[in-house]
Amino acid sequence: MASTSPRPVLTRAKVIVPVALVLAVLIAFVTVFTRFYTDLLFYRSVNFSKVFTTVIYTRILLFVLFGVVMAVVIGTNIVLAYRLRPPVRPLSTEQQNLERYRSAVEPYMKLALVAVAALFGLAAGLSASGHWRTWLLWVNGVKFGETDPQFHRDISYYTFTYPFQRFLLGFLLTAVLLSLLVTILTHYLFGGIQLQTPRERVTPAAKAHISVLLGLVALLKAWAYWLDRFGSVFSSRGVATGASYTDVHAVLPAKLILLFISLACAVLFIYNIFQRGWTLPLVGVGILALSSAVIGGIYPTFVQQFQVRPNEATRETPYIERNITATRDAYGIDKVRSEPYAARTDVTAAKVAADTGTIPNTRLLDPSKVSRTFQQLQQIRGYYTFPKTLDVDRYTVRGDDGKDVTGDYVVSVRELNQAGLGTEQRNWINDHLTYTHGKGFVAAPSTTVDNGRPAFEQGERNLPQEGDFGVTQDRIYFGEMSPKYSVVGTRQVEIDGPGPGNTQATTTYNGDGGVSIGSTFRQGLFALRFGEKNLLLSGDITRNSRILYERNPRDRVSKAAPWLTLDGDPYPAVVNGKITWILDGYTTSDGYPYSARRTLGDVTADAVTAQSGNRAQQPPDQVNYIRNSVKATVDAYDGTVTLYAWDEKDPVLRTWMKAFPDTVQPKKAISPSLMEHLRYPEDLFKVQRDLIGQYHVADTPGRTPAQVAQDFYSQVDFWQVSDSPDGSDQPQPPFYVYSQLPGRTKPTYNLTSPLISARSSKLAAYMAVSSDPGTYGQFTLLKLPSGDTISGPVQVQSAIESNADVVNKLTLWRGAGSQTIEGNLLTLPVAGGLLYVEPYYVQARGSTGYPTLQGVAAAYGERIGFGTSLGEALDKVFGSGAGAAAAGAGSGADSVTNGDQDGAGADGAGSGATGGSAAGGGTALQDAINDADRAYQSGQTALGKNPPDFTAYGQSQSDLAAALARLRTLAPPASTPPVSPSPSPTARSPSASVSAAPPRPSSQPAAAPTPTSALTAESG
Repeated sequence: MASTSPRPVLTRAKVIVPVALVLAVLIAFVTVFTRFYTDLLFYRSVNFSKVFTTVIYTRILLFVLFGVVMAVVIGTNIVLAYRLRPPVRPLSTEQQNLERYRSAVEPYMKLALVAVAALFGLAAGLSASGHWRTWLLWVNGVKFGETDPQFHRDISYYTFTYPFQRFLLGFLLTAVLLSLLVTILTHYLFGGIQLQTPRERVTPAAKAHISVLLGLVALLKAWAYWLDRFGSVFSSRGVATGASYTDVHAVLPAKLILLFISLACAVLFIYNIFQRGWTLPLVGVGILALSSAVIGGIYPTFVQQFQVRPNEATRETPYIERNITATRDAYGIDKVRSEPYAARTDVTAAKVAADTGTIPNTRLLDPSKVSRTFQQLQQIRGYYTFPKTLDVDRYTVRGDDGKDVTGDYVVSVRELNQAGLGTEQRNWINDHLTYTHGKGFVAAPSTTVDNGRPAFEQGERNLPQEGDFGVTQDRIYFGEMSPKYSVVGTRQVEIDGPGPGNTQATTTYNGDGGVSIGSTFRQGLFALRFGEKNLLLSGDITRNSRILYERNPRDRVSKAAPWLTLDGDPYPAVVNGKITWILDGYTTSDGYPYSARRTLGDVTADAVTAQSGNRAQQPPDQVNYIRNSVKATVDAYDGTVTLYAWDEKDPVLRTWMKAFPDTVQPKKAISPSLMEHLRYPEDLFKVQRDLIGQYHVADTPGRTPAQVAQDFYSQVDFWQVSDSPDGSDQPQPPFYVYSQLPGRTKPTYNLTSPLISARSSKLAAYMAVSSDPGTYGQFTLLKLPSGDTISGPVQVQSAIESNADVVNKLTLWRGAGSQTIEGNLLTLPVAGGLLYVEPYYVQARGSTGYPTLQGVAAAYGERIGFGTSLGEALDKVFGSGAGAAAAGAGSGADSVTNGDQDGAGADGAGSGATGGSAAGGGTALQDAINDADRAYQSGQTALGKNPPDFTAYGQSQSDLAAALARLRTLAPPASTPPVSPSPSPTARSPSASVSAAPPRPSSQPAAAPTPTSALTAESG
């Protein structure tokens, strides 16, 4: 009987395998095409298709060019090795074993050749395509007009050409080494190399082939030594970045010697073709290895240890000078000059009261702390939210006297929060067709509060939009918290917040943002991209529908300008009636010779970025050149991306503009309305303040460059950023403040930061840079007397919290049902000295509690004052009348309050409150509490005298008894349960119905019962 044939199984395998391969290729193609085409549609929608095509064409060019070169080099060497195989091979065990492999390979030699070459070519092409930035910078590089001090080459060589040469060297070296590897394997397989033969183990043809490749390796190594010479300008061997004494006097000569030895080795390898054996090449390799160890390693180490170290300060002086000059130029701090500042402490109350440029503009609302307050008072609907950290900006509004007043505001936009919808409301239609956008611009002056809460009535608030900023389009379709995608212009109406009465407003998007999704083809593509079949099957999508994606402003600008490094904090502004996101773009490089390197991710991290969920962390890239070359905007309604050249002289920006023409508009295209809201970027300032802490030594008057280098080497006068006073072990963030700096005739909007001594915690300097259009980028660096001990932020924070008056207040506020939150500790130059101001907020524990301003601390020298307002705190520090300038700076709540129950815009004063009054105002209850505190402190002071002043003590006890009697009269009965120290709204549940009644307008005051907890201040 005939056996069963396996032919049907083999037939099925022959069918299944090709089909599976075809399907795999098809799926890969569809996936790549879907991403490619939808990205192209995005770039077309923002009018940046040139960026997309330029990048794609460049990547394709590099893929093909370097992939083909690699494939040809590898394939050619395999073919040569095969053709140079010996016609007759000796009969040996080794060759008999190899014969089986040769028999298996030779019938498919062409296919194997193509496969191996293609595999190496594919890998090389993919790797090369990722270097499209390096290629474009090399091809389009423009001159800096400055040369390095060692080789006298234009800086553009190091930033644009040198990186490409390094890439090309690495590619060629890889190609030759891989060729050498496949050549040796091919020769061995086909008998050109015979390891187990007593005769010549390498045929002359194989020897010639391998020798040529080894010669090429030696030539490339010589080129590497040549490039290493220029790479010395980035050396970290010395005291400062750049070619040091050892690099110049030992390493550079060593590199030249090694270069010539490499060339000699190349000659020996080629000459070895005509010689028997491998003696000459081995001698050459040995000499090169020994020379690399001795000349390239041991000799520089000897020079460093025995010539430089004993006289390092003198030897390194000229190279430190180079580093100082290059670093200050590369980071744009070359024009920063310090000026002495006495930091006086003998200041009178009248002098402080006369400061009308800084004191009235002192910020009391910390944007990193009051997000929950904005949330509770201005959320309006459960499906809206605010980011964890708010932003600050300045606006000019018409005052009561008819004059324009510019002030600092805490600002944000009311973004969509679909997590705030009820579980029954979460479905695909609601998530992507109905709830599509946020709504409203919210702003409150940072200097004024109303009963402890933001004074929204003086800014922007509520829905429909109210305020004086001129907002005409308040819908937020593109924001930091927008959903991944939304489809607009469908048969479903879009929820648009509260309408008149108890109605729900709706809208239909009529902008040009996003991409048309009206065709079945596009619906299918986006269904594949987002993995959502409803995009293809939904009957609500019409020919006029548009899909919005890539909605985060930072992501949109990053895609439109992939050559930019973006600041981590986009901020919204009202520009010509529209809500516009403003972003700062940096051009960076790590190729500026002699400039110090900094890791962006490390130097820009601080206490705010650590706790913020909406500020992007910078990547861990090292840079030694940075410019704020671009200002970018994103329209919150239609997503339009616009790039403006800010530093038009920047060679790196000019290079990118040459690579991507017509993508960046000139600086003159910036409208006056936009110019008013441009501010100096935080991340750039953080990098610069870190460097100024060291490189400020260069601006010391009367010091020669050599003396400056000595100062830098000694590090005696180095500064650093203070730790944040909140105990987070993170650097203190810089603060935007409206202030009048010394020598200025009017207040300006400044980004500021104190700097402390690197050897102690004492304050060493105060740094500020202007954001005003007329003085933008102008630095003020106040250098404090080095012989004085002036407390830094951490020390001041400790002193404030150990102050008896502050301790008493905080003890009252830090009860079982509440907690205190310290706001930003501002450092302000006032009246020839430095004033520290810190707001204190109280928040009820629990999910509905939010911070309200309850007190303000002020410190000046050793004096500390604490009050319910800035004015009262200043009066306590400087004496009566000092707080007159703070009349417009607002005050804390007059009592612990329990705000209105629906928590939306209830900004009115509580019962008996004075609202945002001038310094020193308060209710009878608060007055009684203050009198009791003062009487108690007076008694303790009298007892502390030597000998004790019992007369004064008796008087203070009488005053204390009178104050406590008034408290008993004013406070509710003791049985009244304690009241939460901050409002606890009940109607702000995230799952609140969308048809809920609208919140009470901010003009309607909420009751604020007085606290019985005040009676706990009584003492036996």
